Amino acid sequence: MTTLLLRVRRIRHGDKWIYGTMLVSALISLTASLVLSIDAVELARNPAADLSCNINSVVSCGVVGVSWQAQLFGFPNAFLGLIAEPVVITLAVAALGGVRFPRWFMIAAQSVYTLGLIFAYWLFHQALIDIGALCPWCLLVTVSTTLVWVSLTHVNIRDGHLPLPSPWRTFARRAIEADWDAMAVTVWLLLLALIVVSRYGPALFA
Repeated sequence: MTTLLLRVRRIRHGDKWIYGTMLVSALISLTASLVLSIDAVELARNPAADLSCNINSVVSCGVVGVSWQAQLFGFPNAFLGLIAEPVVITLAVAALGGVRFPRWFMIAAQSVYTLGLIFAYWLFHQALIDIGALCPWCLLVTVSTTLVWVSLTHVNIRDGHLPLPSPWRTFARRAIEADWDAMAVTVWLLLLALIVVSRYGPALFA
């Protein structure tokens, strides 16, 4: 059993697992962004359009899509996903092929994607509290963005790319070696699900 656990942990900390997770998550996010972009064009043509993910008053891409938050920069937010996710996919595929990016590039990728993560959770908060409706594709983007960020952070901590003070760098490396990051993201995603269910309850399935 101990040997099996060690093998599993070795796989999880290897490039194939980390960049493979990043690749799959980015592909999911790109797909969701594409669907949301198509929906945004349809809503621009007809704000009353009945989208396929308009399930009820709470689960409704249409309600979210016509809000001002959905076009914060003057164009549909989903267009940002169409720009950003191909970059992540390219990074993951190149890394799986053996390419090693310089430290400055990995720090830049971490910084930009951290901004993307913050933006995704701001949109989640807006949908939950202010808009009062949830978009399934948006939730999928939030989850996949979280997984990409965790994978990117994992490899940057593992390889010592992040400009952290020495004690913090040591703590962070020990934390990922102990799989605390995997436990943290699992708890975090379960907490998000609990927040959604607690906020809307039976209305989700009405």
